[in-house]
Amino acid sequence: MTGSGITARTRQARAAGYAAFAVQGLCFAALVSRVNQIRDAHGMTDDQINIVVLCVPIIAGVGSAVAAPLMGRFGSGPVLRVSQPLVCLSILAVGLTGSNNLALYAAVALFGLFVGAVDASMNAQAVTAERAYGVSILTGFHALWSAAAGLGAVWAWVSNSYIYPDHLSTSLAVGFAIPAVLGIAVSLTTGPRLATKAEEVTLPAGEELKAAAKLVPWRPVLIIGIAMACFYLADSMLSNFGSLFFDNDLHAKDVAPLGLAAYQVAMVASRAVADFAVRRFGATRVVRAGTVAGAVGLILVVVAQNPAMAIAGFAITGLGLCVVAPISFSAAGKADPSGLGVAVARVNIFNYVGFVFGAIVVLIVQPLASYQASYAVPAVLTLVIIALAKGFEPAETKPAVQPPVSERPIA
Repeated sequence: MTGSGITARTRQARAAGYAAFAVQGLCFAALVSRVNQIRDAHGMTDDQINIVVLCVPIIAGVGSAVAAPLMGRFGSGPVLRVSQPLVCLSILAVGLTGSNNLALYAAVALFGLFVGAVDASMNAQAVTAERAYGVSILTGFHALWSAAAGLGAVWAWVSNSYIYPDHLSTSLAVGFAIPAVLGIAVSLTTGPRLATKAEEVTLPAGEELKAAAKLVPWRPVLIIGIAMACFYLADSMLSNFGSLFFDNDLHAKDVAPLGLAAYQVAMVASRAVADFAVRRFGATRVVRAGTVAGAVGLILVVVAQNPAMAIAGFAITGLGLCVVAPISFSAAGKADPSGLGVAVARVNIFNYVGFVFGAIVVLIVQPLASYQASYAVPAVLTLVIIALAKGFEPAETKPAVQPPVSERPIA
């Protein structure tokens, strides 16, 4: 054990967790930054592709729910090691569907299922690392996700412009193959270094789980969860429908992936310092300040007259709102008297609630007005996050349920 009380094994597991977040961000961005091209390759209308996008978070919620008992039995590490390479293979499958719509639906369904499993297991790994270190480090994991997502979006722009730009099906296949192969290689290399079940606080089963769940009050979970749902509503609209917004409303198809790239790069810059800001100023102040900045960015997107203004709006939004998700998970962990991650699992549900409602907002507003007009909804909902920001500093509770010594996090 080092002087800081952190073992080499703890650092190794943390680094493997970083890699998992990076792979997830890369694959996610590789797919969503080319939604408009997938639409064109399959001859879909905007309504049809919007429904396909809506299905992803719904199926991901199922994947997360299926992963929960598997994590309880085997630990989050094995679940992550299996599901993450399958995410990579599913985006490769999307690129190989050509113009076959049934094949596309199947590939997207598999993508959503495995993404849900990865989301649940990789966040469990991050929470385990934060508990081991005893300080706020969870935002750093999300920063790696954003950095890789930014690279994925830039790669989409490069491949759109320079790799078979006149042959859409070939461009999609090659464009998805690179991040898929890279993601599989990283997953297989770092997976064995993830925290094991013995190093995690894992969920019990049956009556034990029911007893632990009763210890967790719903009020702080709802406060944190509603705020996080508002963030993910905005995030889903910027990430999943950004390329369609640039293509349809701004007639800037060639630079469509750059909106997502700017959004994610700004997130990296903000999340890189967010943990330090939380330690110095507290979670409430950081969330409020970030949300105000995010509101300014969303307003800029709504009024943008050209791609440059829209890209700037995406960047400012990412710079501010990106702190909400990681601080939500951290706050949920502090408010969990079960000591078993029950509150974190409950808060994670609101991730998918936000994504689903983001797609619903687009489905309703876009046919009536435009993709651009739909961004007014998350701009208004930033007021909800600001109002609930105090809930990000819940009274920290001492776990009432302690796992066996062999199952406690490394300290």
